[in-house]
Amino acid sequence: MEFLLDPGIWIGLLTLIVLEIVLGIDNLVFIAILADKLPPEQRDKARIVGLSLALVMRLGLLFAISWLVTLTKPFITVFDWTFSGRDLILLFGGLFLLYKAVSELHERMEGQSEVKVTTNVVYASFTAVVAQIVVLDAVFSLDSVITAIGMVDNIYVMMAAMIVAMAVMLLASKPLTDFVNRHPTVIILCLSFLLLIGISLIAEGFGFHIPKGYIYSGIGVAIVIEAFNQFTQRNATKHESKIPLRHRTADTILKLMGGKMETLTDSAQHAEAQEAFADEERYMIGGVLTLAERSVASIMTPRSQISWVNIDDAPERIREQVLSVPHSLFPVCRGSLDKVLSVVRAKELLDVLDDEEQLKALIKRHRPIYIFEKMKVIDAINTLRTSKGSLVLVSDEFGNVQGLISPLDVFEAIAGEFPDADEQLDLVKIDEHTWKASGMLDVYQLELELGMIDLVDEDAGYISVAGLILDKTHGEVVLGTQLEYHGVHFEVTELDENRIKSVLITHR
Repeated sequence: MEFLLDPGIWIGLLTLIVLEIVLGIDNLVFIAILADKLPPEQRDKARIVGLSLALVMRLGLLFAISWLVTLTKPFITVFDWTFSGRDLILLFGGLFLLYKAVSELHERMEGQSEVKVTTNVVYASFTAVVAQIVVLDAVFSLDSVITAIGMVDNIYVMMAAMIVAMAVMLLASKPLTDFVNRHPTVIILCLSFLLLIGISLIAEGFGFHIPKGYIYSGIGVAIVIEAFNQFTQRNATKHESKIPLRHRTADTILKLMGGKMETLTDSAQHAEAQEAFADEERYMIGGVLTLAERSVASIMTPRSQISWVNIDDAPERIREQVLSVPHSLFPVCRGSLDKVLSVVRAKELLDVLDDEEQLKALIKRHRPIYIFEKMKVIDAINTLRTSKGSLVLVSDEFGNVQGLISPLDVFEAIAGEFPDADEQLDLVKIDEHTWKASGMLDVYQLELELGMIDLVDEDAGYISVAGLILDKTHGEVVLGTQLEYHGVHFEVTELDENRIKSVLITHR
């Protein structure tokens, strides 16, 4: 056991272990690509079987050193070329590796998209994959064993180095396989490495020695570049994950349907989508995607625009008020809008105005329904459904009425405005890049019109264009005030005392 105390033995062992691991990297890459062709439950087994066979083969070759020596002697002569047994093994191994790398590259770069159904996926045979691993193991094992013989004289040191190197490779094979399979660009890079290695093996077979350092330095540079690429993609994904899911989903769908996009690289898809989907369809899809984010306050008829009936007024006054507006439903209140007794239909109200008892019965029959102003539209839909076509009142935390909504308001949030006879459109398109908007225009509606998704901050306290301008200018607004926000230009064109009445919007 004295040889264990010899420093030269340990230095030779460590050096050989490092070399064996380096020589085994190309083998690992090939195994990672082949294992992906097997069912998931067989991949680990294939890796372990393949590497175990490689170890057995290398240990077996060590005990046949005398035979290995004969492989370096001339074996066959073709024209002026003389080939040894080792040359032939390297030549055919290189050709096999070249064939596999080219066929794999062709398969992956052909770009044929297919829909895979889990139950019908056709995987490669376990035996066929392991057989291919064994063939390449034979080539790599030969190179590895010859390297070991040339470095040290002690067979036990050679065996120990191979066993340790193989153990390291077994541990590294799974994470390497998982990493390669998660990154398609890495697979292409690995196949390119195999092409280089295959060419170098063929060159060795013909007697042209290509220093391994040249190949591995090229591979090293490519790996560094790919590492930077993966790092960039990871950072981009990290930053993208900070964007609200609704925004990411909306952006993706709008792009697929031909919405306004930031880049020009998808212009062909964009043009195709423009033909496939009408403007109205793209608008409605965008409207649906906003329902889970918008509060009912953003779609309600505001308090100042509610037509309501005061039960304390004379019947003639109520009749005149009901007939003067085109609405079919009216909140019936006592004294003020914050004291709503009922929501009734205009026809039913007119029929019982002169009969106090019937009027009381009508009011009792239709009790008002309230929802909180910060409730999301998607959550309010069920309440609207149970209201059976009636109006739903929107209140603040103090119980004061802030507005009302109806099923039509939800439909307008999806498909755009449907103004009554006494209403004007909140958004009028002047030309391709210019719009005239009411200060009360819903910012979400403006987003849909402009094909954008980032005018409303996640924690925004505004829901109207006027609110957006006041928020971004800190309330300092006069006639002619201008605001540039996310590529959209706002200009206040009309004020009603301190209230923004109309705005000119430009977006290119």
